[in-house]
This record gives sequence, C-alpha cells and structure tokens, in this order.
Amino acid sequence: WLQWPHQYEYGMAYRNELDTTWIEMTKALVSSENVHIIAYNNAEKNRILSLLAAANIVLSQIDFYEFPTNDVWVRDNGPIFVKDSSGQINIEDWGFNGWGGKFNFSKCNIIPKSIGSALGVKVEDLNAVMVNEGGAVEMDGKGVLMACKSAIISQSPANSIRNLGMTQSQAEAIFAQYLGVSKFIWLDGNVGDPNDVTDFHIDGFAKFVNADTLVTMTPNDLAYWGVSSLDISILNNASNANYQKYTKVYLPLTKNNVITTNGKNLGYKGSYVNYYIANQVILVPNYHDPHDALANGIIQSIYPGKTVMGIDCRNLYQYGGMVHCVTQQQPASDISADIEHKEIKKNRVGQNFPNPIEQTSNIPLELVKEANIDFIIYNNLGINVFQRNYPQLSAGSHLLTIDATGLENGIYSYVIKIDKENYRGKKLIILKK
Repeated sequence: WLQWPHQYEYGMAYRNELDTTWIEMTKALVSSENVHIIAYNNAEKNRILSLLAAANIVLSQIDFYEFPTNDVWVRDNGPIFVKDSSGQINIEDWGFNGWGGKFNFSKCNIIPKSIGSALGVKVEDLNAVMVNEGGAVEMDGKGVLMACKSAIISQSPANSIRNLGMTQSQAEAIFAQYLGVSKFIWLDGNVGDPNDVTDFHIDGFAKFVNADTLVTMTPNDLAYWGVSSLDISILNNASNANYQKYTKVYLPLTKNNVITTNGKNLGYKGSYVNYYIANQVILVPNYHDPHDALANGIIQSIYPGKTVMGIDCRNLYQYGGMVHCVTQQQPASDISADIEHKEIKKNRVGQNFPNPIEQTSNIPLELVKEANIDFIIYNNLGINVFQRNYPQLSAGSHLLTIDATGLENGIYSYVIKIDKENYRGKKLIILKK
C-alpha cells in the first residue's frame, strides 16, 4: 500500500519533490506483487496514471483507491493486517494522532477503516484502545516486540503524547492481546529531537530479519543517531523468546550528510535500516552516497533469495522518513504460519559479509528443511584450517559466523555441507590491520 504525495496539505513543491520516489517504488514492486495506490481524489488518480505511463510501468498489477489523506506515511496511519485464530485476514485499526498532535491527522486516521470497507475485510477498531504507529514497533515473528517508550508511552511534552496516562504494563497487555506478543524489548528512546517528529521510531535504526537476527548500526553510529548508551547496551544484549542473543548485522550510515536533489544539505547522515521487504525484492533507501553500494550489498547478503533495489529517498528524508515509513504490506489471504518456509524453493548459501574480514564475518544461509550443517574453511593449499558443526539447524534463514581470530591474513575458501553434501564453496579474504 502506498499513499501517493499530493498538494492539498503541503503544496505543489512538496508533491513534486516526492513523486519520483513513489514512481521508483511502484516500478520495483509491480514485478512481483500487487500495488495498491491511495490517491487523494480522481484528479490525483489521473495525474498518477500519467506519471506511471511516462515511466513505462505496467498497470496490470496496480489498483487505485480514492481516499483523502493528510500525508504519505502509510506505515504509521495505515492498516495493520493480522491473521485471526481461524486463519482469516483482518485489519487492526489502531489510533493515529499525528505523532502526538504535531500535524493534522484526521483524514489519515480513517484510512484503515476505509480500506477495510473497500476490501470487505473485517476491521478491529482499536482507536479507543491505543495509539500505535506501525513504525514504532518491530516484531521478530516469534513473539518478541521491540519499541521505544518515547514513541508510545511517553507522557511529555504535550505534542508527543500518544496514550495519555498509559503505563508500560498496560501497553504490554494490549500488545499481547492484539499482536500475540510474549516478550518485550523496551528502549527509552528520545523525545524532542527537532529532526525526528516520531520521537524515535525503532524502524529507523533496528530491524528484525527473523527470530535469530537483528539488523542495526555500530555503537558509534547509534550514538550519532541519538541512541543513548543505555539503549545501545539494551540492543547489544537483546535476546529472543528463547533468551538467545540475536546475531547482529551492522549497516553503515551514509558517508556524507544527505543532500536533496535540489542541492539542500540536510546537515545529517542517512540510515539504511529503514528498508521494505517485498515478495521478491528489498527496497532500500539510497542517498546518492558512496555507502549506498556497501549497504545494498550487506542487505543483499542477508536475503539471498530476493533482489535489493535502491530507492532514491533524498527528498523524502528531509521530511523525516525513508522507504519503510511510506509502505505498508498486506499478506496474501491464504497466509499461514509456515509461509516463510513455503517461499523458500531451495537451499541457498550467500557470500560472507563483510569481506575482507578483519575480525568476524557472517554467511547467510536459507534451508528448506531442518539439516545438519558443516562449515569448513580451507587455506590456499587446501588444508582444513577451521571447522564447525551446527546440528539440526531449523528450516528458514540463518547467519553462520566466521571468527578470524586464529587465522592469518590471506585468501581462503569455505564450503557449506548440508547433511554431509557439499553445497557451495566461496572465496573469503582475511585482512587484519
């Protein structure tokens, strides 16, 4: 779901600065899934159709809904699609109050109800229960929710309050009831940052890949982002529902401060963590920056079965958001608990990252079914210099860690054996300072 930029709230210049990003996202998505576009009215629908035609985008996978909106942030105001106990898809319509009353929100707040009515999908009205923005919470799919208190239960300042008088325990009870959460990772977050109207949405700097892996930034970059030392420690020690620490994958910030297409220097760097996972592609925020390729490569290695596509979000970023902030997924109607396994057609082994290795590196692995894994590193003479066994590794996505502590600088190769069968060999480089 995309809420297309328009001129009715913030003017023509705003709309025109953002159109290109929406065109890029639509073009990237239509190859593998339906795209539902919310247009402000019929005139806007026709304007968008002209833009798509000019970009040679096939319309067979696109449909339109004419709903007035205040702005573009469908991640926060849009529907949250869930599965009920009988397996049917419902919409949860959480409250939205313009990030604590900072901006107009009345049109955006009714979007979930409008979509539910248009689709004939049951809508659970939670407006009186809790204000909850989609970008404020991250879940690992196995019962863990991660969020910043500042974006959900902070009681000050006045223009940041979502849930007046709500306690942490009350918020947890609501999330447990409506999102099936059993474990919480709470960060304090940050209120009052003039560059962040969301009061520290978690999707800007931390994202779950699965129930074992967490994508975030290095401690230094987190500190630059405004994350406190206490919150950095909480992230570093975060564990899943089985109390096993998440494997961390670190994405860089941009090398330079972000500059819009009009030449405006925003004075701060950009995050790549705010990416969107689609059926066959990953939309990654890009900034015309030297680190775009590095970030895209790391994300590609995490999701070897999908194709990373960089989306230019320089102009969008000046208004406080990135790709994940302006997209909202709708699962297929026949969703099941095993959908992530059904999508995996074959075992996949990715290239280790980072490469060259200074200290540690990770190898992405996707398994069709539970298997015994042997991980072997050979030097350039073909001598086995490292071996580790992972017995009964579950089906799904994993990251295998290489520790180069005991290995000399040089060129090596590694082999992954899946149930004793050699699956794939790749080169790796160890280059310690």
